[in-house]
Amino acid sequence: MSERRTIEPVDTMWLNMDRPNNLMVIDGVFWFDEMLDFERLGPLLQRRILDKYPVFSQRPVAPSIPFGPSHWEDDPDFDLSRHLKRATLRAPGDEQALQRFVESRMSVPFDHDHPMWEVTLIDGYGSGCALLSRFHHCLADGMALAQVVLSLTDGSATADLGEPEAQESSVHHQGGLMGAARSLLDTGAQTVRGGLHAISQLPAELANPSLAKDVLELGWRTGRIADKLLLGQTPPSLFSGEPGIEKRAVWSGPRAVTDVKRVSRPTGATINDVLLAAVSGAINTYARDHGADPVDLITMVPVNVRDFSRPLPRELGNKFALVYLKLPTGVSQPMQRVAECKSRMDSIKASPEALLTFGLNSLIGRIEPHVANSITNFFSDKTIGVTTNVVGPQEERFIAGVPIAGVVSWVPGSGRQTLGVCIFSFAGVVRVGFKVDAATIPDAEKLVHAFDEDMDELLRIAALAR
Repeated sequence: MSERRTIEPVDTMWLNMDRPNNLMVIDGVFWFDEMLDFERLGPLLQRRILDKYPVFSQRPVAPSIPFGPSHWEDDPDFDLSRHLKRATLRAPGDEQALQRFVESRMSVPFDHDHPMWEVTLIDGYGSGCALLSRFHHCLADGMALAQVVLSLTDGSATADLGEPEAQESSVHHQGGLMGAARSLLDTGAQTVRGGLHAISQLPAELANPSLAKDVLELGWRTGRIADKLLLGQTPPSLFSGEPGIEKRAVWSGPRAVTDVKRVSRPTGATINDVLLAAVSGAINTYARDHGADPVDLITMVPVNVRDFSRPLPRELGNKFALVYLKLPTGVSQPMQRVAECKSRMDSIKASPEALLTFGLNSLIGRIEPHVANSITNFFSDKTIGVTTNVVGPQEERFIAGVPIAGVVSWVPGSGRQTLGVCIFSFAGVVRVGFKVDAATIPDAEKLVHAFDEDMDELLRIAALAR
């Protein structure tokens, strides 16, 4: 049955943000120690994704009248083979070869005449293979897309051959930056609702000090957030500059989640605080090694506003906000960086900033594209990039009968952003994917090495503290 529907304003914003030097594409890789059966992948994609979410067989169509809305329509020439591809990795088929293949795809834009996604089975990776997925951000937010991709996985090797499993709980939505941010948004909503209720009650209860305090606090915090959004600016650094087309895609070694917890417990910090501190330490080390004075830099953190207690809607779409987090990249001591990450994240969690930026995104999506892009660049250029965290299932999972050996993902950037960070935990292991501008950060491996060294130091300090 043919479907045609208007593209929502926030999705329109992401659709129009594509630039040759910063595509709005979310990339991810699974790898396996055994070969996948390519013939099982097509039916799996059809059942788990195409049949459930129409947007994966639809294309975006520009408005026929000035300032009219864009819309989704079924691709009349849809062919799954255009989106499910196969490639062979160059010898020696190691991690570096996989990295180069991913990088070669990162700057390839999607054809708007067809659905804006692709999955590639990569033969020749070690003793097995890899699976690269690329999805345009206009289809859905990163958390929803993670859930969609993880719906391809099963708890056993034969589950996909029978009745497909229910996959709605594949992502642990209460974990990670985006998951934890659901409660952040709820807290902000309660703050705003409480403040508005207090305002409505002021004429009758003007003398009530607690109500007056609520109003003053809401106004002060909202004003401070407006200053942060409008006047805040990340200082010049090695990560500043006009990004080019070529990107680097690198990732850290595996870290057991239980090891990261050993650092978080004595400090009262979360696992996310510890990983953010290690990312900040890596940036600090990279700056010092290149002769620069480290300073605190700002990153954007996605905040989930979707209710994941319910199944994903068929139309998917983007349901998230972005908040600014000042990373303690100028702080020299590892444990002090952990404390700063905890303090700064706690401050954001108690703030209505996510509410304001979510509303702002909706507004931008309704504005003429050229003006909208200027506004989004204004806000994105205040940061070095985006930092997100996805918490996947913590048990072994299979795709088309083969156990997953590892997973990593990368986030897109916009405007002049040059450094994206994606923390992805899966099956008890966490890895960090760094997507960087190749001209700005040509030696991205040094950033990964610095991250691993910082994690080692944090674990050493935590062991001594016991």
